[in-house]
Amino acid sequence: MLKRLKTGLLTVSVLALSTGAALADFELNILHINDFHSRVEEINKYDSTCSDKEKTAQECFGGAARLKTAFEQRRSALSGKNVLSLNAGDNFQGSLFYSTLKGKAELDVMNAIGFDAMVVGNHEFDDGEEALLPFLEGAQFPVLGANVKVTPQSTLGDRIKPATVVEVGGQKIGIIGVVTTDTMEIANPGPNVTIPDDVAAIEGEVAKLKAEGVNKIIALTHVGYKRDLDVLAKIADIDVIVGGHSHTLLSNTDQKAEGAYPTFVDNAGGYKVPVVTAGAYSKYLGDVVVTFDDNGVVKSATGNPILVDKAFEPDQTVAAMVTELAKPIDELRKKVIGQSSDKIEGDRTVCRAKECSMGNLVADAMLDAGKGQGMTMAIINGGGLRASIAGGDVTQGDVISVLPFQNTLATFQLSGADVIKALENGVSQIDDGAGRFPQVAGLKFSFDKSKPAGSRVSDVQAKEGDNFVAIDPAKTYGVVSNNFMRAGGDGYASFKTGAQNAYDFGPDLADVTAAYVGANAPYKPYTDGRITDLTPADYKPAPKADAAPAAPAAAPAPATTAQAPAATPAPAAPAPAAPAATTTAPAAVEAPGQT
Repeated sequence: MLKRLKTGLLTVSVLALSTGAALADFELNILHINDFHSRVEEINKYDSTCSDKEKTAQECFGGAARLKTAFEQRRSALSGKNVLSLNAGDNFQGSLFYSTLKGKAELDVMNAIGFDAMVVGNHEFDDGEEALLPFLEGAQFPVLGANVKVTPQSTLGDRIKPATVVEVGGQKIGIIGVVTTDTMEIANPGPNVTIPDDVAAIEGEVAKLKAEGVNKIIALTHVGYKRDLDVLAKIADIDVIVGGHSHTLLSNTDQKAEGAYPTFVDNAGGYKVPVVTAGAYSKYLGDVVVTFDDNGVVKSATGNPILVDKAFEPDQTVAAMVTELAKPIDELRKKVIGQSSDKIEGDRTVCRAKECSMGNLVADAMLDAGKGQGMTMAIINGGGLRASIAGGDVTQGDVISVLPFQNTLATFQLSGADVIKALENGVSQIDDGAGRFPQVAGLKFSFDKSKPAGSRVSDVQAKEGDNFVAIDPAKTYGVVSNNFMRAGGDGYASFKTGAQNAYDFGPDLADVTAAYVGANAPYKPYTDGRITDLTPADYKPAPKADAAPAAPAAAPAPATTAQAPAATPAPAAPAPAAPAATTTAPAAVEAPGQT
């Protein structure tokens, strides 16, 4: 049976439905992060490791030690209140800490901060079960993934739980985790893991939780803000969504935010679901307070993400731990490999939507490395570029922060027709900010995202000598990419099926790029019009046809998204630590191999 609000509760104030809490009301404070991406050390405004100069100028954000302080200050300020700490996934991948230690640093950091639950993200599968298993074994909190299914041959066993129940203030809170279903394409979970439909997984766990008498249910998701709004928030009996994956910043005070914090979505059950997410890279701590009535219906939700900046003194115990973890990688990352005359732009909002200077650098470096084998064009996914680099000295650590995945160069022969198919795939999910957007070298193309996916690309030109000529669909071209894409990753099926003489010859893409910067120092970042956006200025994305939740017995009203009024972030004040939430047995753990 669906939760339904009485008509009299629906006021003009979006979700602040009463001026005072009734005796039966229950307030739950949720502190949350998402997409930490191995930012163990503090970061600069470009999301890369902070330099000594930036540290002196106090221009750094986040990092494990400062994030620990932010959590503890909020917990202290909320002493005696009901508090949950949640992690929405993608702790792995993004710095030398992960590239070198393969999850140990992230495990130590997350245990030091302390969480009540975490959902597994797609990047937790980047190195298969080998890297994920030690994390799962050492985690001092439940790691969730209701739509993660493993075979009996998997070493993961039942360590990823579909859901958990946490008791806070005498109330049972159900938490269900789901990860993006394209993890099989964009990561490397291996042959013994599948990631089926998230909606069905949530609906199944909701039914189990309700049968246990749980009437307050949080979806802890790693699917992206758009899918949270369009699909998951509309699932019956989901009360709150704490999300990640799209690196979306929601805020009531930051003009760069993509929406209000929280953003509210109409559920067919007659109530509104608050959706929150908190940027990425340890830069923000999400902080929302949700008020439930006695039936578990959300009456109000207010808050704002907290910028984790110089106002938070790094926790000394965690700082010492980070220093110890950093010893094996200090010498490598501090090695200066060249200089750049200006910032090299690698921001995801740019490199996943249009030509960017980081994309040009990396694609040029790849093509330069492959030309000895007769390669004439390079294609790399924009999602493989994870940071920008500031002007000045460039270190090996800077380059690895941009290219942390340890992908190697791959070369192959491909028909012009398959090159065009690859480019069409690359721009097929541009409105979602998908990582498959192509950055190229030795190649030019135009695209119009107002046209249907599959027919957006035009005027594709290949470089021949010093000139660009129209690509010949019947001609064979030498392409250099990376081993992930060559195997069909990020939807590049034409690479997997159409490639001839494919060879993952290496070396590591970061090493190739570092060598190119050094050989061309001082490197001058640039764009030259190799990718042209022909989309009309008045274009608006069409609603995405996502899978919908199962229809309730009663016909639902059309779902709309509403946004909350601005809320002021709660101040961080010292006080005794809040009592820890008690984690009880997980809800209906599924056996390995169940689909």
